[in-house]
Amino acid sequence: MVTNSKEEHEYLYDKALPGHHHNYLVPPLQKMLSGTSLTKGVPLKILDIGCGNGSLSNFFASLGYEVIGIEDSKSGIALAKQNFPNCEFIHSSVYDLPYQDLEDKFDIVLSTEVIEHLLYPRILIQAAKRCLKPDGKLILTTPYHGYLKNLALALTGNMDKHFTVLWDGGHIKFFSPKTLSALITEEGFTELEWGFAGRIPFLWKSMLVSARLSD
Repeated sequence: MVTNSKEEHEYLYDKALPGHHHNYLVPPLQKMLSGTSLTKGVPLKILDIGCGNGSLSNFFASLGYEVIGIEDSKSGIALAKQNFPNCEFIHSSVYDLPYQDLEDKFDIVLSTEVIEHLLYPRILIQAAKRCLKPDGKLILTTPYHGYLKNLALALTGNMDKHFTVLWDGGHIKFFSPKTLSALITEEGFTELEWGFAGRIPFLWKSMLVSARLSD
């Protein structure tokens, strides 16, 4: 997770275990990665923005990708470096990435369940543009919101629980496919492909989108 906050308010990690959302996100993520980790015998390079404790970065590294994880939380980076030596991890905010080391270097920029925590989500898309190679691919996941899901929340009296303001460091942006598509395409990405995960259709927990950086 990435936040733009003072150190005393950072998101704290105490374990290097996979998050609960990995259970339903990993299969469609693997599908979006097209089933290959090599191009001309060279591992594809993934930049994982908001890598948390590094567990998802490590999973994709175990499949043969070369992975660098970015995380703003000191506790997350410490756990990642201690537990997953097959990846490289950088302590940085998405708002202040070390572009001298990252620009134009990645086949894939991945960011899972991060963009909903950002005051300025467009910065994440712009960062991906700078870090991707020509024709590179951006893959994002974020909680799904749509008419039927919001209607179900309203009818069951769960709006306050779902959109709670009492979760410190919680979600501050709530995307539908329409609004996420607009954000991505406005920044020059094309060929959007969608996936949905968790629960039943139209009450999904999360949505996934991959997009190609246009020339």
